[in-house]
Amino acid sequence: EELVGYCAWGAVPLTKQSYDLYWIAVAPGCQGEGIGRGLMELAERAVAKRGGGGLYIETSSRPVYDRTRRFYRHAGYAQVAKFADFYAPLDHKIVFRKVIAP
Repeated sequence: EELVGYCAWGAVPLTKQSYDLYWIAVAPGCQGEGIGRGLMELAERAVAKRGGGGLYIETSSRPVYDRTRRFYRHAGYAQVAKFADFYAPLDHKIVFRKVIAP
């Protein structure tokens, strides 16, 4: 009876069918149990109910986020952009996208 995962998403202002996945996090001791994938599926289903569209996720290029980027790729997201030195020198912003059908 404790919170072990969290997901927040929302519509991108001034767009017709674009959504951002702001946060998806799972407690370290619970990772690898499918909780993150379940949260991702809930967000994707909610986007689909609203007519579908692009679901975007951004993250850092730092090595500490390698596992995170693999998670997104494994979930069917493709890297669509890279903003060099966005967060700090040599810390690039990586953007992933998945098209969600209605």
